[in-house]
Amino acid sequence: MVETKEKVTAPYSSAATGEGQSQSQKLEFSMPKKSPEINVGFERDYLKDYFSKMNNPDYLHTVSLTELYDTVYQPRAQVIDGLLCSGVYLFAGAPKVGKSFFMAQLGYHVSGGIPLWEYPVHKGTVLYLALEDDYSRLQKRLSRMFGMDSIDDLYFATHAKNVSEGLDGQLKKFVSDHPDTRLVIIDTLQKVREVGGEKYSYASDYEIVTKLKQFADHHNICIILVHHTRKQSADDSFDTISGTNGLLGAADGAFIMQKEKRTENKAILEIVGRDQQDQKLHLLFDRDRCLWQLTDKETQLWKEPSDPLLEAVACVVTPESPDWTGSATELIDGLDRMDVQPNVLTRKLNVGADRL
Repeated sequence: MVETKEKVTAPYSSAATGEGQSQSQKLEFSMPKKSPEINVGFERDYLKDYFSKMNNPDYLHTVSLTELYDTVYQPRAQVIDGLLCSGVYLFAGAPKVGKSFFMAQLGYHVSGGIPLWEYPVHKGTVLYLALEDDYSRLQKRLSRMFGMDSIDDLYFATHAKNVSEGLDGQLKKFVSDHPDTRLVIIDTLQKVREVGGEKYSYASDYEIVTKLKQFADHHNICIILVHHTRKQSADDSFDTISGTNGLLGAADGAFIMQKEKRTENKAILEIVGRDQQDQKLHLLFDRDRCLWQLTDKETQLWKEPSDPLLEAVACVVTPESPDWTGSATELIDGLDRMDVQPNVLTRKLNVGADRL
């Protein structure tokens, strides 16, 4: 029997904190160096069975729990630790509440890799579709916010196609030209919606966000859709998002920016999402520089408990010894006082790949 080749590649970090470094270091479990025996009959039968399933209109592709544990999935790319990761997010608020200033601030920080308040930021190219602005207004706004210090990886467009007319093609071309793209801001969602048709049906709301989410997931980037809230109040602030629940239902998360009075400098930013914790942030708008400042947080971020096994593995790859190659059994032999079966170790590394 030929041993299965299992490989895990991850940046060196502390397993307790999950904070990655820039060194390219990896763990690699490899099979013995001998030519594999190819069972031609098995391969032929496998392909026949595979295409038979694919041609069956009633076939439902499933994945077993065993396959889930035995597979390493690409982790979601972090944009701002504890605040934003890859996927599609709504950013909603009343008109003129300060959403566009916040989007410009967000784009500037991500494109420059500059921490946002106390949140670490992962640097990457940013595309800001400022579809309700012109370049003259953007120039004045950004120079007031950030002075004359420019950043090469922050791009703007004031016109774009809508979703049904080829927006995905424009985004695909941009991402192809800028492979390190991390964030796309669409300001506003209404500007890229189909003209006419069912404007606010659940199905149409769900469909437009789903299309953009498929693009974001495929390229492992974050897309923020700037949107408006309704005038009517609600017990749950996320129920004030204009449109149906289809928007929030299809999105990976949402931000709601609210003020008690429009003339106030204070605002509350509420955050919900599938891949980050719910939070409530208190913000203060600096009118001189048009920047939002964090003044308080009502929710303290939960930290994932440390894992002794992952911590022990993390000690194997260090800046001095960035690579390790061998079988799971050999790795266990090198771990100090770790009683674990090879298949359990492999699955543990698969599940915790984003923490290594």
